[in-house]
Amino acid sequence: MTAGISKKRVAVLISGRGSNLAALIEAAQAKDYPAEIVLVLSNRPQAAGLARARAAGIATAVVDHRPYGEDRACFEGALQVQLETHRIDIVCLAGFMRLLTADFVRRWRGRMLNIHPALLPQFKGLHTHRRALAAGATKHGATVHFVVPEMDCGPIVAQQSVAVLADDTEEALAQRVLEVEHRLYPQALRAVAEGLVTADADDGNSPHSND
Repeated sequence: MTAGISKKRVAVLISGRGSNLAALIEAAQAKDYPAEIVLVLSNRPQAAGLARARAAGIATAVVDHRPYGEDRACFEGALQVQLETHRIDIVCLAGFMRLLTADFVRRWRGRMLNIHPALLPQFKGLHTHRRALAAGATKHGATVHFVVPEMDCGPIVAQQSVAVLADDTEEALAQRVLEVEHRLYPQALRAVAEGLVTADADDGNSPHSND
């Protein structure tokens, strides 16, 4: 990184163990990495990833979704307060199991990333490994994309594939894809933090693909 250029301030939103969070934290420890994880925010007080963040000396916050009931806008208002308080530049979703409203997503247009365990646009939604096996796919993998109001439809930042083996189980395929995720997410965040990839510039094809 060029001297004098400040790192982007990143919040990682989690709901569980935060395995991708760990990969991002490790990558951000490098002096030349252009982003700093300054906040880990969870909707679940007992999320294991919160302890992981605290151990790394990163600020944590909890906005429990349960008291808000069906009032998603109010819940997201509380999220926004935390993001503004910590002066966040980029939001990374890492196993954050809440659907976000279109208004909230638009507020973070071009500054919110998600990682999906499939080669988008294939297998949007849940149970991607099971569906890939059922469909007879020969390749599977992971995608980092900008978040847009339509689920798993945002401009692609990076993708990486793995071969689907003849004797693959859902669990074995999931483990190989997770290993890809842990490499891919830090690479994608670096590209976005450095301004090499933007939501507006994407043409629907990943500029950071690795087969």
